Amino acid sequence: MESGPAIFAGMVFALFGGGLLVWTAARVRHREPVAHGVSPVASATVATLAALITLALAAWCFTRL
Repeated sequence: MESGPAIFAGMVFALFGGGLLVWTAARVRHREPVAHGVSPVASATVATLAALITLALAAWCFTRL
Protein backbone atom coordinates (compact mmCIF):
# COMPACT_ATOMS: atom_id res chain seq x y z
CA MET A 1 0.00 0.00 0.00
CA GLU A 2 2.86 2.41 0.70
CA SER A 3 4.73 1.67 -2.52
CA GLY A 4 2.39 3.90 -4.57
CA PRO A 5 3.40 7.18 -2.91
CA ALA A 6 7.08 6.16 -2.94
CA ILE A 7 6.93 5.46 -6.68
CA PHE A 8 5.12 8.75 -7.33
CA ALA A 9 7.55 10.81 -5.24
CA GLY A 10 10.54 9.03 -6.74
CA MET A 11 9.33 9.71 -10.28
CA VAL A 12 8.67 13.38 -9.49
CA PHE A 13 12.14 13.80 -8.00
CA ALA A 14 13.77 11.88 -10.87
CA LEU A 15 12.01 13.89 -13.58
CA PHE A 16 12.71 17.23 -11.92
CA GLY A 17 16.35 16.40 -11.15
CA GLY A 18 17.00 14.98 -14.60
CA GLY A 19 15.32 17.92 -16.30
CA LEU A 20 17.24 20.44 -14.21
CA LEU A 21 20.52 18.67 -14.93
CA VAL A 22 19.87 18.56 -18.70
CA TRP A 23 18.73 22.20 -18.75
CA THR A 24 21.78 23.34 -16.79
CA ALA A 25 24.13 21.40 -19.07
CA ALA A 26 22.50 22.90 -22.17
CA ARG A 27 22.78 26.43 -20.80
CA VAL A 28 26.43 25.95 -19.84
CA ARG A 29 27.27 24.32 -23.18
CA HIS A 30 25.82 27.30 -25.08
CA ARG A 31 27.54 29.72 -22.69
CA GLU A 32 24.21 31.25 -21.68
CA PRO A 33 23.45 32.34 -18.11
CA VAL A 34 21.87 29.78 -15.82
CA ALA A 35 20.51 32.57 -13.59
CA HIS A 36 20.44 36.27 -14.36
CA GLY A 37 22.40 38.61 -12.13
CA VAL A 38 24.52 35.85 -10.56
CA SER A 39 28.01 34.62 -11.30
CA PRO A 40 27.84 32.03 -14.12
CA VAL A 41 30.06 29.59 -12.23
CA ALA A 42 28.14 29.94 -8.98
CA SER A 43 24.72 29.58 -10.61
CA ALA A 44 25.77 26.52 -12.62
CA THR A 45 27.29 24.96 -9.50
CA VAL A 46 24.20 25.55 -7.36
CA ALA A 47 21.86 24.29 -10.08
CA THR A 48 23.98 21.16 -10.58
CA LEU A 49 24.09 20.48 -6.84
CA ALA A 50 20.32 20.93 -6.59
CA ALA A 51 19.82 18.48 -9.46
CA LEU A 52 22.13 15.91 -7.90
CA ILE A 53 20.44 16.22 -4.50
CA THR A 54 17.05 15.77 -6.15
CA LEU A 55 18.28 12.67 -8.01
CA ALA A 56 19.64 11.30 -4.73
CA LEU A 57 16.21 11.85 -3.16
CA ALA A 58 14.66 9.94 -6.06
CA ALA A 59 17.05 7.05 -5.49
CA TRP A 60 16.22 7.08 -1.78
CA CYS A 61 12.48 6.97 -2.55
CA PHE A 62 13.00 4.01 -4.86
CA THR A 63 14.92 2.14 -2.16
CA ARG A 64 11.87 2.46 0.12
CA LEU A 65 9.87 0.09 -2.11
